[in-house]
Amino acid sequence: MALDPVQLTRQLMDIDSTSGNEAEAGHFLATFLSQQGYEVERMQVPTKDSRERFNVYASIPNTAPELVLSTHMDTVPPYIGSSEDGEFIYGRGSCDAKGIIAAQIAAAEQLRASGEKIALLYLVGEERDSIGAKTANHFPKGSRFLINGEPTENRIAIASKGTLRITFHAHGKMAHSAYPELGESAIHKLITVLDDVLKLPLPVEPDVGPSTMNVGVIQGGHAPNVIADYAEAKVLVRLVGPGAPVLKEIEAAVAGRVELVCEKENPFIRFQPLSGLPTMVASFATDVPSLPAWGQPFLFGPGTIHVAHTPHEKLAKKDLFDAINLYTSVTKRLLHGL
Repeated sequence: MALDPVQLTRQLMDIDSTSGNEAEAGHFLATFLSQQGYEVERMQVPTKDSRERFNVYASIPNTAPELVLSTHMDTVPPYIGSSEDGEFIYGRGSCDAKGIIAAQIAAAEQLRASGEKIALLYLVGEERDSIGAKTANHFPKGSRFLINGEPTENRIAIASKGTLRITFHAHGKMAHSAYPELGESAIHKLITVLDDVLKLPLPVEPDVGPSTMNVGVIQGGHAPNVIADYAEAKVLVRLVGPGAPVLKEIEAAVAGRVELVCEKENPFIRFQPLSGLPTMVASFATDVPSLPAWGQPFLFGPGTIHVAHTPHEKLAKKDLFDAINLYTSVTKRLLHGL
């Protein structure tokens, strides 16, 4: 029976695989791909608790891959089950990234039938810390190329913005708000620092666009009538170049007034364009920086990032089938220099 990518997308979507809880989806994929005749490896991923986490790697038996198709199994919360109408598939993971998994498996079936040496790699944890990709990078299979799937509207990414994740910790002295001179407000201190940081000019790349900064979380204090002795803010900078100079500018603007901790940096990446195909810049982060051992990377897939992570996530069925053709044609182009 021919593979139905719409049905496969919905089967995957109807398994709750929010980050950290990917095991059921992993077992489903491992069983499904084994039944399709692939040699399947459950690649164990370290955990800090008793939960089972593993990547799924599927290859043609006794064949080293030249190209690997990959994306992630996890989704952001909350879980939203699948539905469909004549035009769209709706629900969590439809475009980010379970529809992509289905498109890649359908493309792999065509590529395998035509003798191409391909494999599939499905990862845990992309939405949080790319722990699945970091683990997989220790176990490469010798592929020359990696095609990573993310919702790019089936356009070829020419770049992917990097990220700096920074937490600002402000400390003060608690007091009754009727006597502010007896305390020191950590919240007031933090607000002043953030105002200065938000005024910083950030790097711009003409063909990529600007770096951007978002203050995503602010918390602290106890009550309106209490001078706050602690406050913190979590900030994400999306980079179009190296992170170190930007971090240095932020540290200079802070000038020691609050404690600054850089918790994570994801590098900015440029991809090789493919002539004749539409392109885009991915302003979001991906697993690609954590997979350098898996070959020269390319990034594209069906769906739009603009509805990912929202209650309105959806994937056009036409885009799903177009992606199957695109994964197939780009793979042959890369492997045969077409």
